[in-house]
Amino acid sequence: MTQLTEHFTLEEMTRSQAAVRLGLNNTPTAATVARLKKTAVKMELVRSLLGVAINTLSAYRSTAVNRAIGGALTSQHIKGEAVDFVAPQFGTPHEVAKAIAASDINFDQLIFEGTWVHVSFSDRPRRSVLTAHFGKGGTSYTSGIA
Repeated sequence: MTQLTEHFTLEEMTRSQAAVRLGLNNTPTAATVARLKKTAVKMELVRSLLGVAINTLSAYRSTAVNRAIGGALTSQHIKGEAVDFVAPQFGTPHEVAKAIAASDINFDQLIFEGTWVHVSFSDRPRRSVLTAHFGKGGTSYTSGIA
């Protein structure tokens, strides 16, 4: 296993059930691995804030994997700058999102996605806080944690 930080491995940050199921390559470039390491360092801050282990659901996605799952063309997952996760020992995804939003962690985007939390980081963090709403017409977003 390749440790990126104390609690996050490269394997965990590149694991993709969709890639395995569809036979798609999800191997990051060296530049993406470097961004994943920065992302893992930021996720250590999230882990510290919550005080519990984080279960990573999705982090890096190759362009092919992202396309296959219907991800946004500009998804920060493609760059290795985003993580979808849960922390059930802390609480619900709603409680996790509210705790991160109220913290001083310098994230780019924080999205309460219903059954998980999406957080991304960049060199120009916007601290954008959103709630995703899923419906027949696709996904829409509102400002704040609803």
